[in-house]
Amino acid sequence: MTWKTTFEQWKQYEDLETDLRTKLEEVEDNPSELEDAFYKTLEFGTGGMRGLLGPGTNRMNTYTIRKAVEGLALYMLDHIEGARDKGVAIAYDSRYKSKEFSIEAARVLGAHGIKAYVYESLRPTPYLSFAVRHLQTAAGIMITASHNPPEYNGFKVYNEQGAQMPPEEANTLISYVNDVESELTVQVREQEEIEQSDLLTWIGADVDKAYTDRLLGIIRNPQMIKEQSDISIVFTPLHGTAYQPVLEGLEQAGFKNVHVVEEQAKPDPEFSTVSSPNPEEHQAFAKAIELGKEKGADLLIATDPDADRLGVAVQNEEGEYVVLTGNQLGTLTIDYLLSETQPLPEDATVIKTIVTTEMGRKVAEYYNARMIETLTGFKYIAEQIESFNQNGTGTFLYGFEESYGYLVDEYVRDKDAVQAAITASELAAHWRQQGKTLYQALTGLYDQHGYYLEGLHSLTLKGKEGTEKIQQIMDRFRQDQPTQFGSYRVVAVEDYSDQTRTFLDGSESEVIQLPHENVVKYVLEEDAWCCLRPSGTEPKIKCYFGVKTDAYETSLERLDELKEAMVSKMEGVIEGSVK
Repeated sequence: MTWKTTFEQWKQYEDLETDLRTKLEEVEDNPSELEDAFYKTLEFGTGGMRGLLGPGTNRMNTYTIRKAVEGLALYMLDHIEGARDKGVAIAYDSRYKSKEFSIEAARVLGAHGIKAYVYESLRPTPYLSFAVRHLQTAAGIMITASHNPPEYNGFKVYNEQGAQMPPEEANTLISYVNDVESELTVQVREQEEIEQSDLLTWIGADVDKAYTDRLLGIIRNPQMIKEQSDISIVFTPLHGTAYQPVLEGLEQAGFKNVHVVEEQAKPDPEFSTVSSPNPEEHQAFAKAIELGKEKGADLLIATDPDADRLGVAVQNEEGEYVVLTGNQLGTLTIDYLLSETQPLPEDATVIKTIVTTEMGRKVAEYYNARMIETLTGFKYIAEQIESFNQNGTGTFLYGFEESYGYLVDEYVRDKDAVQAAITASELAAHWRQQGKTLYQALTGLYDQHGYYLEGLHSLTLKGKEGTEKIQQIMDRFRQDQPTQFGSYRVVAVEDYSDQTRTFLDGSESEVIQLPHENVVKYVLEEDAWCCLRPSGTEPKIKCYFGVKTDAYETSLERLDELKEAMVSKMEGVIEGSVK
């Protein structure tokens, strides 16, 4: 079936929602935009299904939501015993259509006699993960596009462990979704009907309290917090879901001097005070920095709209606020948690992804803890945690990834900015008690373990043509395998698509014990590396870099050199010739 045929089906569908029909008519004379809306269906990646709002099979709308939930319902009934009674937990963030999509999900589930537990109002992603585990549901749905621009929304599926589905489960689910004949003909029941039939239950304060009770258990040194309770903290939820959860958590932990960026406190689907609601981007901290200077704050914290990512800013030696990277905050947290966890279990384990700093490994090994790696995506970290519990192969102490995702306690099985906000505040209080800022503490770790610096370059290539170009880049790098990036010689190539590690000195290749993924990583001399990976949630190809030297300025220079060499090769592919 061609995209034009699919478009005609939508156009002729009599019951198409009025707003979608209007938007469809607006783009009818734009063939390229129309093709992009219909040439494929939205796919599950590292963060689930995510896309632009609007009409079409390649857009987020009522009908693509229905199709995804229809596939999930059929999957559950075939694979999960007692699925109807266990039901599905559903949460949603502050984006356009989020609540409407959550109700549509419940209506589709209701048509199959499957119970839905829907939060009465918006909640963070980690609350959804917790609710799945707390209510012991068969699955979970989170309606969110995380930190994407306002025109996006998304759909995440969680398994019985409260984690996003790993590849084997996800691939099976996708096959069920793809087998749904048409998103336009999925059966639903009315909201009032499923409420009266006890197929829709609204959840709220009781589950919130259960989460908060567990949250306080992550605190390592409550006495220290009591002594440092006046530490000045500025918090911004960036118009998302974290306002109440973080404030309540900080209050119950004992922090008494917390200031909120009021202009960014209320939910706002336009995220009107920032160009992007992403704490990875420094502009998101502009208003927090203004308030921080006014209050003389020791710590600035920002959460993304669905509160699974946390950014932190602290004062440097000149008294200016600087935003720490996810790698830096993660490493500082490892150092604190391991130093405060005594005695340390013999099988104590920290988990990071393959594109996350090697400095984390160095710090973990300093405390005699094990560091293991997963592919990018917190679902893989959650999978490792479940394996520890099932097989007794490790004690989980911390998981993190460079993209501002952290998990301190496994009662949640996804990255959790609420947990991370409490731990970051405790971390800052600890170093304040030692007479240091977090920036000074970080410098001390660099002096001790070496100056590990990392970078990221993202190339956005939208639409069908962009998707093809991204794959061309990956193919060309595999076919014309580089042996040098700037002054760095390639030692080994790790191709996760066929799970092989190839050494350029001719040594025997090794099998990578991780799932298949469209990722290529280059291990370079002198503890440097770079990695090429298409994004699973955005129309981007991402290139990650890491270097290590004994001095900050030297590491910065080497990082710039490595980035320039890698970006040059990528651009060469797009231009038609490898440089």
